[in-house]
Amino acid sequence: MWSLKHIIIAVLCTAPVWAQKPAEMGVILDNDLYSSVVNDQYYTNGIEFFYRYLGTAKNEKIAKKITEFRAGQYIYNPQSVRAEEINVNDRPFAGYLFAEAGINTHYKSESVLKLNFQVGVVGPESFAEDVQEGLHKVLGYPTVRGWQHQITTLLGLQANMVYSRKIFRETYKEKVDFHLQGELNAGTVWTGASVGAMARINLHKNLVLKPIYNSMLHNATVSHDKESYKGRRELFLFLNPNINYQIYDATIQGSLFNDDSPVTFPLIPVRFNAEFGVKYGRNNWNLSYSVNYRGKELSNSVITGYHYGSIVIGYLL
Repeated sequence: MWSLKHIIIAVLCTAPVWAQKPAEMGVILDNDLYSSVVNDQYYTNGIEFFYRYLGTAKNEKIAKKITEFRAGQYIYNPQSVRAEEINVNDRPFAGYLFAEAGINTHYKSESVLKLNFQVGVVGPESFAEDVQEGLHKVLGYPTVRGWQHQITTLLGLQANMVYSRKIFRETYKEKVDFHLQGELNAGTVWTGASVGAMARINLHKNLVLKPIYNSMLHNATVSHDKESYKGRRELFLFLNPNINYQIYDATIQGSLFNDDSPVTFPLIPVRFNAEFGVKYGRNNWNLSYSVNYRGKELSNSVITGYHYGSIVIGYLL
């Protein structure tokens, strides 16, 4: 039988065969060290490979319909990676390995609707322990101790929906725009909802903001006219504060179906989260750097809010 690892490899290798259309491929790299040289805790590392291609919009209200595939891994740690003693685990060790498919619909009104579905695994089969221990060895970081306390095996089945709507459409529209954004997650790994605002601020004096359906903000730079990539430029700051209500998180609480995980905690359901960063596009390249803040996620006397950096590199085919 094929393992999840083989399925993910197949998704990445065959996606270009499925869709010989205008496309973008790239990688997303998350790490707390990208925002602080002393940070190494909680959500500590993530990597995602993505491939998205442009389909044909049959509804006159739709500017673009983009199909997207992703495969990735997330790694979670306590505050200290030297957590061999179970009583110093202020957050469980956990890993999540997944494959994702989704449809992003970009409307001419500059609203966006994203629907995504994931299959994955939490636990030793995510290979998070192997990846982290290998990285620490290569980079000369302290040996990781404590993975024997990680969240046990759980099949991940997830559905995700994001909706963004532009507001104040005629206010400073060439230099700044504003959006309301909501997100819903439901599944065996995460269930929760977020609502917040998004602002996009132009940083190039000779450019105006592109329509959302042609912008990097929601990954819509793929075009049927590949000649349009020549001389293409985009540079803006984005801000996204939001309130998250989290009902369930398997990487903290363990499985819904058993209590086999040695370290679990109750959630703090209401959190303040935020992301801010810069996106830069030129010709076929899309580049992004952001800092993400996450409020306190669970209940104990040690846990704190935390932040991590995210780097995105994409190339338009």
